[in-house]
Amino acid sequence: MILHIKNMVCGRCVAAVRMALEDAGLHPEHVALGEVVIGEDHLTEDALARVDDILRQRGFERISDRKSRLIEAMKNKIIDLVHHSDRLDLRLNWSQIVSDALHYEYNYLSSLFSSVEGITLEHYIIRQKIEKAKELLFYDELTLSEIAYRLGYSSVAHLSGQFKKITGFTPSALKKSLNHSAARKPLDNVI
Repeated sequence: MILHIKNMVCGRCVAAVRMALEDAGLHPEHVALGEVVIGEDHLTEDALARVDDILRQRGFERISDRKSRLIEAMKNKIIDLVHHSDRLDLRLNWSQIVSDALHYEYNYLSSLFSSVEGITLEHYIIRQKIEKAKELLFYDELTLSEIAYRLGYSSVAHLSGQFKKITGFTPSALKKSLNHSAARKPLDNVI
């Protein structure tokens, strides 16, 4: 049986969901961002309610409708590429990547995402890239040029322009600020 889980954005989330399901008496066979395969073929309504309660206590939520699963899958694909890749290719075709991963036309996915989330899929991708830039600035191991390259920006100016538009600060100003870690958001709250 496959369960779809909302708010799984990192390896720690995968581990937390695995533990939550085990605490609920289930047998997770495979746990990945947004999706869990359990050994049980069927769960009663009481068992599903118990699973929902345990997941909710840990900040997760089971997704049951198709549109919500598609939106969560889009978010997970984007988060995986932006936050768990060593470098984004400048020539990345996001529409093709999302469409291929979910086996739907991009126009449908983009419209669905915008109607439910209130922002375009493109803007969501930009916000995720800015969150990754904030993380890289926080750790202070890369130059702005290296960060721009790693995130697939054509130039530092392009990164800086988007960064300022989203955060209100230039990357340099945020980096100099003593409170730059407060500007970071959890990945599942980036909208």
